[in-house]
Amino acid sequence: MTARPTAPPDPALETAVDRLLAHAGGQLVLAAPLGLGKPHRLLNAITRRVAADEALSLHLLTALSLTPPPAGKGLQRRFLAPFLARQFGEDFPVLDYAVAMRRNALPANIRVEEFYLQSGALLGSTSTQRDYVSLNYTHVARAVAARGANALVQKVAREPGGTRLSLSCNPDLSFDLLDEVQRLGKPRPMLVAEVDPNLPWLDGPCAVPAEFFDLVLDHPAPAPRLFALPREPVGDADHAIGLYASTLVRDGGTLQIGIGSLADALCHALVLRHTRNDDYLAALDALSPGLAQSPLVRKVGGTAPFSQGLYGASEMVNDGFRALAQAGVLSRRVLDDVGAMVRINRDQATTQDRERLAREGRWLDGAFYLGSHALYDWLRDMPADQARGIGMTRVSHINQLYGAHEALEREQRRDARFFNTCMMMTALGAAVSDALEDGRVVSGVGGQYNFVAMAHALDDARSVLMLRARRGHGRHATANVRWNYGHVTIPRHLRDIVITEYGIADLRGRSDGECVQAMAAIAHADDQAPLLEAARKSGKLDAGFRAPADWSANTRAALAARLEPLRLAGVLPDYPMGSDFTPEEQRLAAALGWLAARTSHPAGRIATVLAAMLGEQGSDEAAMERMGLQRPRGFGERLEARLLRHALAKSRVHPEPTARS
Repeated sequence: MTARPTAPPDPALETAVDRLLAHAGGQLVLAAPLGLGKPHRLLNAITRRVAADEALSLHLLTALSLTPPPAGKGLQRRFLAPFLARQFGEDFPVLDYAVAMRRNALPANIRVEEFYLQSGALLGSTSTQRDYVSLNYTHVARAVAARGANALVQKVAREPGGTRLSLSCNPDLSFDLLDEVQRLGKPRPMLVAEVDPNLPWLDGPCAVPAEFFDLVLDHPAPAPRLFALPREPVGDADHAIGLYASTLVRDGGTLQIGIGSLADALCHALVLRHTRNDDYLAALDALSPGLAQSPLVRKVGGTAPFSQGLYGASEMVNDGFRALAQAGVLSRRVLDDVGAMVRINRDQATTQDRERLAREGRWLDGAFYLGSHALYDWLRDMPADQARGIGMTRVSHINQLYGAHEALEREQRRDARFFNTCMMMTALGAAVSDALEDGRVVSGVGGQYNFVAMAHALDDARSVLMLRARRGHGRHATANVRWNYGHVTIPRHLRDIVITEYGIADLRGRSDGECVQAMAAIAHADDQAPLLEAARKSGKLDAGFRAPADWSANTRAALAARLEPLRLAGVLPDYPMGSDFTPEEQRLAAALGWLAARTSHPAGRIATVLAAMLGEQGSDEAAMERMGLQRPRGFGERLEARLLRHALAKSRVHPEPTARS
């Protein structure tokens, strides 16, 4: 593993590595948090030391090793290279072991086991695929303790004007790990913290005395920017799914969401429902006339603004929760007192209960946070009285119902709605969320199985799985609603509610034949006949069943036509959570996305190049200048410029009428 040029060694950092290796006898079995909580500088110092000495070994137990994407080449590089430098900073400490994993170049004395991967980034990494550990999030602490972890390293925040430390972004597994180590009778691992001055301080369950750690390092100033996820554009299919999903949320209930553009679309729809209800109802009517009055929506959710508000209980706190909080949707509070919660839920709260709720109540509980720089700024700058309403805590509390606190959690999580994304669904209700048919892992199970199972364990809860009906473009598009698939994440006996851009399928308690019909009804029109034929051959559908005529409207063109007026009016913008791109970059992102969709296959590339040479050309000079193609030189640059101008002319950006932070 070749190290990149770095600053001179930090004596305090090298001393920490010395102490860790001495504690472990040179055979370091190291736990590190997922995502933002990794101390990159310390991890790089450890991996470089071990890589340089064959007598040492490192067994790293972690997940989600965040690494900025490569800039690529051609038009992609012209777009991404300046953006990545701005988004992450020139001094961002990329994880050496993560780069080596992508290159299949980990040294023999370093092994990395992850239970969740950066989505799709490591399909070609043989060591990653071999050493991936498939676990429910709630089972990770047990597995890491059983592996014999002898050290844990973690990024923390320091209390302003105080001495305490906060696990802030990642209390998810650290406390559970220590409990598991104690339960198994194993030695307590050495705990090393690195204070990041950019990490937001959060109090409550994630705050500990400095003595909790065996060693505390201070990051020398200036510290690099925190790893921030670029906010994604939200397309027609995403907005449709978000609108459908928003009708299933009950006022006064509990909300869990995942990550990505589908979650962003859902949160935007919930904000619309609360703050611009007329626009929201118009959007529902344009999407699916009569949806707001449908029996399922009346029974399960609603479409009115939130008078009681929602309580968030989600393993991941993201930009969607920021938007919901800023709009006033997250306003239902809970207490860690089962008696008080029973009285509150039954409208029997005492004056003391109400006073405690206002003073101590939490409106959002999470196990880790990850998102944009706007999310981190929001957490960092939040007034103390508001910040007390956020409880960053262990994942066993968030993702798991059973245990000593089950009665309390049942009272807190009334009318829970668990929204998660999957890649594919079968017509019989099984979900494919983490891996491909050949076994290669795309991401991981994470907490999805936990939440789906919890929805069936809570009397008034529902699990909602969201997916786009198709992926790809044109004649090369493939179905995401399948008859069968060689790998599933959620088995069909846990089927509940499924949403695509073409509607809602309520599968709970339904027969196999009913499930087939419900899933075919929300599949793309071109994918319905093969599904129904497979079901007939398997005896799951009557031989005479034929798809109703209105199912033929399940096409991208028809959906776009219904949503286009709302898109142009700014009701359904491209970046509902705000954007990390400049206006020129937003136009370029739309153009490059359009271009990528049409050049993913040889025939499409040829057709697109011919159209670019002979067809319509855009005249967006600001965008061309941003790409350095306003005055192209040589054949290659001239072709890139023609392709880009053509894509700019063909693509469209849908702005939001009012600015959002």
